Amino acid sequence: MLADDTDALVFSKSNAVKQIASEEVRQNLVWKNIFRLGFFHVGFVFACSVYGFGLSAVPIKWLTVLWAVICYYVSGLGITAGVHRLWSHRAYKATLGLRIMLMLMYSAAGLYGIFYWVKDHRIHHKYSDTDADPHNVKRGFFFSHIGWLMVERHPEYRRRQKEIDLSDIIADPVVMFNKKYERELFIIFCIAIPVAVPVIFWGETLLHAILTQCFIRFIFTLHCTLSVNSVAHLWGYRPYNRVINPAENPIVSLLTAGEGFHNYHHTFPWDYKASEWPYLSLNSTTLLIHALWKIGWAYDLREPSPALVQKVINEIGHKPDASYLIH
Repeated sequence: MLADDTDALVFSKSNAVKQIASEEVRQNLVWKNIFRLGFFHVGFVFACSVYGFGLSAVPIKWLTVLWAVICYYVSGLGITAGVHRLWSHRAYKATLGLRIMLMLMYSAAGLYGIFYWVKDHRIHHKYSDTDADPHNVKRGFFFSHIGWLMVERHPEYRRRQKEIDLSDIIADPVVMFNKKYERELFIIFCIAIPVAVPVIFWGETLLHAILTQCFIRFIFTLHCTLSVNSVAHLWGYRPYNRVINPAENPIVSLLTAGEGFHNYHHTFPWDYKASEWPYLSLNSTTLLIHALWKIGWAYDLREPSPALVQKVINEIGHKPDASYLIH
């Protein structure tokens, strides 16, 4: 593994507290997204009612429940190890085969295309919690969690997106394939395969397969992912940079395979571990990347040296007792 301390670390107080002036701007509602989110949430409530009140005449098979959990973790790792740590931050490099695998895993999550996810995330880091940030937490919990998906982008976002370098993403044929066939990949890997497997292999009813995969698993994945933008920007500890909103939130980390150590991540965004304590709170994303490094599929893993981490803590952070991380 490489300890890359040559990357510039922007951690000055002036940059940390820099804000873009707010504008009184009307952001039009995106009704297509509102109806889509509404449909899946209504389906989620119906599915919970079916299982909560025992409305189904045919009991669900335990293998179907296990399959939903597996699909949740597989698609979640496509987000964390793939579109986030690999494509957004270039925290490590991956072979072509691994990039294809991560792209398909990400497609199973049912979120929007890799190209747009990376663009949004790079803007989010550069202009965190300002009007340019697509999910600016200063506009409240609901907006930062899911409301930002229901409105058009803020004009400041549209201005600042021109500053984001996406040449590396454009040059990756795997990302461009995902961009071209985003809808088809969603239908196949988020809906068709997850629903078909329990029906074909252990005789599950189509109703149970649809309810667990298209509604319960999908909505749970969506909200756990979105909690990084909202919960982890509002509540938690800030030991690495005390003047920014992103915080260490172990609960979010448990739900997102290690993405909740957000104060650290916003301070050292290139670290493939996304945490100073990579094996606490079930940081399974780091375990996966490390395993892939062992077999040569992942390489050039980037991380700051302990000396650099300590230097940043001394200058702009506050180091509490780290025992809170294991609770």
